[in-house]
Amino acid sequence: MIYARWRRLLPSWIDVMPLELPGRGARLAEPLHTDLAGLADQLAAELTDTAWTPYALFGHSLGGLIAFEVGHGLRARGAPSPSMLVVSGTEAPAMRDGSRWREPLGDDALRGELTRLKGTPPEALDSPEIMSHALPILRADFLMCGNYVPRRRKPLCCPIQVFGGDTDETRPEALDAWRDETSASFGCDIFRGDHFFIHARQSELVNRIAALLAGQSSRQYSAVGAGP
Repeated sequence: MIYARWRRLLPSWIDVMPLELPGRGARLAEPLHTDLAGLADQLAAELTDTAWTPYALFGHSLGGLIAFEVGHGLRARGAPSPSMLVVSGTEAPAMRDGSRWREPLGDDALRGELTRLKGTPPEALDSPEIMSHALPILRADFLMCGNYVPRRRKPLCCPIQVFGGDTDETRPEALDAWRDETSASFGCDIFRGDHFFIHARQSELVNRIAALLAGQSSRQYSAVGAGP
């Protein structure tokens, strides 16, 4: 998982806590989610005790939406707000159109989406062993995107920082629309790269996260990462 590698790149006062989602890794025996709200509610319940120490939330792509919904879920449980929410490579909830993913995608269609996003090596796409494991997870993830319906509620009260790639398909106006999801400050950074600039610009990105958190009041953070 990419966030585990960030431990050696970020300052020691940031404790990186990658979230393991059901149906993968150590939670492989648990069923995959196709309902983002249900997943976020489960994760928020698991994180409520952690949220009483200063923390920030980060997520890339689908993980950005998960982190956003977890923030709302924690607030609903009376937990303190994150010091910051950083969403990367994902459009604001009100600007999303996931209609093409509302039905389960076949294997060929899933491979086509992976090719379009340019984040999967060709040798992985051509490996039956890798694809037999990855495709059910990806199918569930795309269904989560397709089934996601943003809810009307108060904006979060933490700062939101958005990261985007300058050649990603994500629309600039849809990144900017994240400002409507917070009553606090908003900022946007654009990195060189496509949808997976998170890999190509890893050092720049983690340095920016460290600088953002250093500007907050606490110098000891749990940085919770939701998987891309």
